[in-house]
Amino acid sequence: MIDLTITDDVAHVVLNAPHKRNALDVEALTELGDAYDAAEAAGVRALVLRGEGAGFCAGRDIAGVDPATDDVTGYLSRLVTPVLQKMSAFPAPTFAAAHGACLGVGLGLLIATDVVYVADTAKIGSPFAALGATLDSGGHALFYERLGAHKTLDLVYTGRLMSGTEAVQSGLFSQVLPAAEVIAATVAAASAAGAGATQAFLASKRLVARLRDERLALWDAVAEENLNQASLRDTDDYREGFAAFQQKRPPQFTGK
Repeated sequence: MIDLTITDDVAHVVLNAPHKRNALDVEALTELGDAYDAAEAAGVRALVLRGEGAGFCAGRDIAGVDPATDDVTGYLSRLVTPVLQKMSAFPAPTFAAAHGACLGVGLGLLIATDVVYVADTAKIGSPFAALGATLDSGGHALFYERLGAHKTLDLVYTGRLMSGTEAVQSGLFSQVLPAAEVIAATVAAASAAGAGATQAFLASKRLVARLRDERLALWDAVAEENLNQASLRDTDDYREGFAAFQQKRPPQFTGK
């Protein structure tokens, strides 16, 4: 279900159950978390997440689920949320290529990724209005922060799905691309980041997380930037970057 390969310091994590649009059951979520653990242990400098087949991820696999006995809170709080937190905290830049269905937990996977490139024909949101359920996996927070209360509740009440083009125009994700190009573009961006100054990227990743979670004020954020620069000064990549600039040559970063 979850495939992991590592090439040139870039991990490629693939949701590989196209027959069910990569919907995630308990086993698949466990495998997904294990793939991120293995990529971290390998010391990769970037990671790409994508889905095989016609869609990225249709969310939870509810085939065979009995709603009368379903421990939905357990599924979300003990399985989904820890995996999303692990993905969000991954110690390298992460990229996702999203096409086709990106629904429910599948949307959560995108929310937990640093940079998301989406196909123009992607379908993003939640079909839960037809199930008597509601958004989960961070969907409310993302939509409210980027779209405001009225549009968030409009999407919830109607169950309308956003196209990839609309999602990017609304500020949800990074770039929109033709479906035939989205995977290649995502891999290229991840490969470039994987050859970059990893420690500097991680400093920015941590600060952006604090801006999101702690709502840092402007001058608090500036103070953190100042401290980050002092810390990065002692890295090999910082010294290499300055040397390359002064010598008018491309830098050769090692990620250290």
